[in-house]
Amino acid sequence: MVRRLRLISGLVLFGYVLTHLLNHSLGLISFEALEAGVAVFSAFWRSWPLTVLLYGALLAHLALALVAIFARERLVMPPAEALRYLMGVLIVPLAALHVLGTRFTHAVYGLDDSYLYIVTVQVVFDVTIAIQQAALVVVVWLHGCIGLHLWLRLKPWYGRIVSYALALAILLPTLSLGGYLFAAREVLRLAEDPDWVEQVLRQANVPSSEAIAEIGVLRDGLVIGFFALLALTLVARLLWRIWKRRRGMVRLTYPGVRRVTVPKGTTVLDASRLGGIAHASVCGGRGRCSTCRVRVGRGGALLPPPSTDERRVLARVGAAPNVRLACQTAVLADCEVTPLLPPASGPRAARPRPGYLQGDEREIAILFADLRGFTTLSEDRLPYDVVFVLNRYFTAMGTAVEQAGGRIDKFIGDGVMALFGIEKGVAVGSRNAMEAARLMAKSLDELNRSLASDLQQPLRIGIGLHSGAAIVGEMGYGRATSVTAIGDAVNTASRLEALTKDYAAQLIVSAPLAAHAGLDLSTFPKHQIDLRGRSAPLDIHVLENAQSLPALVPED
Repeated sequence: MVRRLRLISGLVLFGYVLTHLLNHSLGLISFEALEAGVAVFSAFWRSWPLTVLLYGALLAHLALALVAIFARERLVMPPAEALRYLMGVLIVPLAALHVLGTRFTHAVYGLDDSYLYIVTVQVVFDVTIAIQQAALVVVVWLHGCIGLHLWLRLKPWYGRIVSYALALAILLPTLSLGGYLFAAREVLRLAEDPDWVEQVLRQANVPSSEAIAEIGVLRDGLVIGFFALLALTLVARLLWRIWKRRRGMVRLTYPGVRRVTVPKGTTVLDASRLGGIAHASVCGGRGRCSTCRVRVGRGGALLPPPSTDERRVLARVGAAPNVRLACQTAVLADCEVTPLLPPASGPRAARPRPGYLQGDEREIAILFADLRGFTTLSEDRLPYDVVFVLNRYFTAMGTAVEQAGGRIDKFIGDGVMALFGIEKGVAVGSRNAMEAARLMAKSLDELNRSLASDLQQPLRIGIGLHSGAAIVGEMGYGRATSVTAIGDAVNTASRLEALTKDYAAQLIVSAPLAAHAGLDLSTFPKHQIDLRGRSAPLDIHVLENAQSLPALVPED
């Protein structure tokens, strides 16, 4: 609720700043357009409902920012977030004079705070105020844009518009400051006549010098009060940390036997930060992105149960029962934790993911394919030619697999491994795997025809198909992480591909895969073979040409 209120109040304030800058931009057209815009702006934001909403949002956002500072375990934070906090602190001293000199003076002393009056005072009497207000535009806008970016970057669609958003974020304050400068130039031209300046001040109903002095004292009081509140927050935060340490300490054990001792009640994410252990956290510990998730080992039963929001986020990424969000899990006893994502994980890792990526045993269909004699074929060719031919081959085979509804697992040398039926089941996967084999053979023939002038002999391929139980999940390290499968079924499919050499065939299909696909392959030669590591013999069907298979419609 606190985070939501902080977001909602921030959006209200951002809307106010956005319309304010748009109003400034009208100065590029004319001073009359600027004044017409401020009439609409004032009628909207100075209505009683919007006044209550605006200043309520301002007070709520300020109070919740202090709460967020108090709640932080460490004040060390990513550069973008640190810049946002710094800009937020600078807003108060920069904005105090502007707010008191316009809206407050208008309401209390009857000042007509038109743009004509404001710009005249700033550029004719005290140019330092103009510089201060220009800095306020940059500081407020930068603070709001960073906050908006940190919120939206977890949205799947944000990546498609981020470049446009950045362009607008730069363009709008530029136009706003440009409009202000055009207005200032016009005022300086008119101010060459002293009588004109006198008339502007008279029409504005400028308060007395005593009233202006009172406003200055009030401004100083607001600024001093804000920094006093900030100092009290930091002191309270320090005292809270001391009290927490007196409640007792707990120890977290990380992979590599790294241990961190922290006060009881500290979250796992804060424990990682306190211990100097790199830990992914795209959203900054707000419980939204899931990138900080950890697998909990010993001591997991003593952790507090996940909240409704935490369960929802974990369900979104298909997390296992022993996985928790590090930023939401307070440690009450010694336990073992293992971060599941690399520290440099980005927003993409926070998007919804199938549950099997965490590791699952599933019945799937596996395809292995390998070029025959390509090493000999490439011995007398230039490296460029070898790479060219291989890339054409991989493109043709990869396209065939994808058209048949499969997933390319990896390219190994001049070989291909593909998986079918991970999400749709082994029956669909087996049919799609057989269709992939047929399409691969057909594509190879087309490739040979197109490369006839470049090859001394046509490319040949051997394909092995098998289905069975395999462990499926996302495995690897860093950028080498991918969805793959391991197990006896995978090894069997690889051995069937190797057997195509012994049988002088293009395709070998195991009987279990044919049964799962519901296809009758009795017209093709059948053999029973013994494979190392298997206790029972395996029936296989041998096809001289994979294009002999009937055409099937891949199932999505």
